[in-house]
Amino acid sequence: MALLWTLVTLSFAAAAPRVGAHDGFTRLVFDLPGNATSKVSAAGRSVTVKLNVSLKAEQGPLKAEGVTAYAVSGGTITVTLAETGSAGKTKVSVLPRSGAAAARLVIDVPTSTAELASRPVTPPPVAASASVTRPRVVLDAGHGGVDPGMTSQWLREKDVTLDVALRTRAELVKHGVDVVMVRTVDKDLSADKRTDLDARSRLATTGRVSAYISIHVNAGGPSAQGIETYYFGQPLAGSDRSRAVQENGGGSVGQELTRKAANSAQGLLGDIVAQAKLSFSRQLAQKVQSRLVQYTGAVNRGVQTDAFYVIRNPTTPAILTEIGFGSSPSEGPRLASAAYREKIAQGLARAILDFLNTK
Repeated sequence: MALLWTLVTLSFAAAAPRVGAHDGFTRLVFDLPGNATSKVSAAGRSVTVKLNVSLKAEQGPLKAEGVTAYAVSGGTITVTLAETGSAGKTKVSVLPRSGAAAARLVIDVPTSTAELASRPVTPPPVAASASVTRPRVVLDAGHGGVDPGMTSQWLREKDVTLDVALRTRAELVKHGVDVVMVRTVDKDLSADKRTDLDARSRLATTGRVSAYISIHVNAGGPSAQGIETYYFGQPLAGSDRSRAVQENGGGSVGQELTRKAANSAQGLLGDIVAQAKLSFSRQLAQKVQSRLVQYTGAVNRGVQTDAFYVIRNPTTPAILTEIGFGSSPSEGPRLASAAYREKIAQGLARAILDFLNTK
């Protein structure tokens, strides 16, 4: 969707929103004093967001399509809409503080040119026939061909990721989801790692894609185990770059691509549109992490951000999940088991279906 961003300058205090006119919706952005949680209620021509942080009291008219006024009182923000019925189709996202960028509340109000779905993300449909539309996801089985990924006495990463991806595809197809596979056999897209990762990344933006999921197996010390899921961004405070460097090709190539991806992440901090899209990636990552832990009983290592080259483009909700430690004496043998990989695939498919609001 083409974005026509126009910043409207308002003569209000810090509590006043920044307003942007886009193709199909008007975006309001409120800066927040810190990370916040929100509770949204919508009725008639108003959307009310209750936050657990307090803002300066402020109110005034808004001269933008779809909205007429706003009011801020303590932790409550109310936006008055131009049309009855659009409240239920308005999207609300809270973006956490990231580097130099403050935490923000983003409210997207549909305009007359298009409507936004009320769910967190609108899966772009792909026409399967004249009367049927289907969401499309990309499954990236990490590594392959000349690049085996991590190896241990129990497994090779490229074999496990491919098997899990194929099993996940089979489940998604049962539910009417179109699945694009980065690979279906043991091959790479290029023997050159930079070219390989570029080609994988481009699949996230080729055609209409609702989600991009890159599947990997972790490596660490003998005691390291569990599942962790990433969306694109700077590493969390105190973390190192070793994980991203390895998945970005390892060695000097991995270090170069990680630096490039980290610079991209830094450049996105001030881009409101990109940050809103990355919030969808965070939602997808949270659903994947929760379901994988639920279905496998594995240790929950949480959702994190890091500079993975393959998911660096924020135009599509994209994540990278490390489904376990192949180096672990307990987890390695489980990952080598077809029954355990089926549990992973079922959990991953269920999370994707949750994200797409598909039964």
